[in-house]
Amino acid sequence: MGAKERERKVYRPLRRAGLEVIPDAVPAGTIPFVLGYGTEDVAGGFSCPYDTPRLVERLNESWYDLAVSAGLFDDRREFLLQLPQGARSHQEILRDAGCGDRGAPEVWTRVRLLDRWDIMGRGAQSAFLGIHAGHPGFDMLALDGSVYIRCSTGERGVDVLEVRRPDRSESVLRFLERIVAQDGSFGRHREFKERIAAWLRER
Repeated sequence: MGAKERERKVYRPLRRAGLEVIPDAVPAGTIPFVLGYGTEDVAGGFSCPYDTPRLVERLNESWYDLAVSAGLFDDRREFLLQLPQGARSHQEILRDAGCGDRGAPEVWTRVRLLDRWDIMGRGAQSAFLGIHAGHPGFDMLALDGSVYIRCSTGERGVDVLEVRRPDRSESVLRFLERIVAQDGSFGRHREFKERIAAWLRER
């Protein structure tokens, strides 16, 4: 996908949700994926049932409060967001994964939170941050790797959790090492394994 197509299909919807993309600005040495963390790694978070009054507003407020208290933003309100390398939406990725197609692995992208934003509404609806408004799904990381925030939707509601220093978590590191060593479902995507192996060698 060319730069113009990515601008139209990915960056423009993100701006409507209040996120400005800063291309080619991911800090060197960033952990490529955060997987396999344990309950001991979870430092905070929140849950909202789908029947919560003013669900999108409550989700936005709770996400922002968590992001600020956890230290997700730098002094320019910049952080990393995991996005597909192509132009497939979060909904399309989930659909294809259900058919056994993992697709190309996602990559961290540097973004800045603008003054007007709607992560859980417009973001989840059209900007690769969920399935539709009030049903978000995303992975975020502080620029220095100190804080990871994951949002997922379940059968009854939305769950958001915070993991501190995922790059130092024994559970995360062991899980990534197993991915590199195995030939299972993760191992089928060579680029996925190669990026993890390179990071493990350099850390």
